Amino acid sequence: MHTIDMDLVEMTLDVMKYTIDRISNVTPEMGAPKREEDLFRIVGQTITPEGIGGEAAFQLFRDVLVKATVPIDHPRHLAFVPAAPTRAAIMFDLVTSASSIHGAYWMEGAGGIFCENQAMKWLVSLTGLPQDSFGVFTSGGTAANLSALVTAREEWRSRNTENEDLKALLITSSGAHSSIKAMAKVMDAEVMLADCDDEHLTGPELQEAVNKLSKQDRKRLFAVVATGGTTNAGIIDELDTIADVCGKENIWLHVDCAYGGGALAALSVRHLFNGIERADSITIDPHKWLFSPYDCGAVIYKDMELAKNAHSQKGAYLEIFKDEGAHGFNPADYQIQLTRRVRGMPLWFSLAMHGTNKYRKAIERGIELAKIAEKKVKEDEHFELVRPSSLSVVLFKRKGWTPEMYRDWTYKNHREGFALVTPTIWNGETVVRFCFINPDTTEKDIDMILDTLK
Repeated sequence: MHTIDMDLVEMTLDVMKYTIDRISNVTPEMGAPKREEDLFRIVGQTITPEGIGGEAAFQLFRDVLVKATVPIDHPRHLAFVPAAPTRAAIMFDLVTSASSIHGAYWMEGAGGIFCENQAMKWLVSLTGLPQDSFGVFTSGGTAANLSALVTAREEWRSRNTENEDLKALLITSSGAHSSIKAMAKVMDAEVMLADCDDEHLTGPELQEAVNKLSKQDRKRLFAVVATGGTTNAGIIDELDTIADVCGKENIWLHVDCAYGGGALAALSVRHLFNGIERADSITIDPHKWLFSPYDCGAVIYKDMELAKNAHSQKGAYLEIFKDEGAHGFNPADYQIQLTRRVRGMPLWFSLAMHGTNKYRKAIERGIELAKIAEKKVKEDEHFELVRPSSLSVVLFKRKGWTPEMYRDWTYKNHREGFALVTPTIWNGETVVRFCFINPDTTEKDIDMILDTLK
């Protein structure tokens, strides 16, 4: 398996040709899922004692299996939070894998970690956090949120030994990402949702939630999770007033910007994040609005030493990494994963190649596309705008439609290979949701999708 022969050389050429063709294709085929039994009927058994050969396996992937997937960078993929990695980042993802760099410790991965840290410095600069703040790349927002909140909990426990025996409690809003509840379950922490009269959490609402806590629950409160761009609607919590409350009450403030964090680079909306510079930790997903391939999240800390105290692992075989001869920045010390690839390298290469100005322009284009779609919706008698566009998200209704009609419309467009746009729920009602990430999406694409709703 590890020898270099002619079959391997030919397979390498096939893979590179496919990769070049895929990267240069601005409108990839919009695949659609098939049932597992249907795929098996077409593909058959691929894992056998003798193997089926690289040529046959690759042909099955190219001709059948990849067509049962949806390319996240399709210009008419507006569902969930799509992605649009740059060609440079995709190419360097190949380099990252081919280089076989273990990114946990400086001793093994110094050059790759240096690249990651260059990209991280730019991310941190967007937040306005103090000079000593820094972070590490993770697999995504869930891992970043978990890493940050484990750090917060350990800091809370270190204040008072009595906290060791208490079940930790955090406060967030109803618009928070689903990963907050999921990772709280992993941590065996409890989540309390603050009442929000408006669409976003404010400082006064947070203060009211804190004031309502019993004396025992107040002792259990270790963190507040604010959101810098909700996944459902792109809403940003009132971070400055929330930071006021957290500072006054001595509560860890974590800001989940997994989706919206890219907009920190957009001058047109940067003011909406005022107060984020006072956070204790922040999550940003470069694989969303910073045009990096999956999987690439990031967690940033105001105080890296607190993260190190929470996450640094100990083991006989790990002691060498703490020796002077292996001195350097060790990403494994600051988040939940020990084994990790240098997933920030593709982002570094793309930033180094294109410069940050082009990133700002591409992010602004997503915001502009949302405003264009909003205007078209408001001017068409078939539609009703649910709320003003926020960041790159637009919510609107097709007048007279039932939830089943939205569902059937989604499946029809997907089945025909035209677009993937899914409905969501807003204030108990089914509505259409557009999320613009890809700067290659055009005004014509918007018109074509809207036409399918009429």
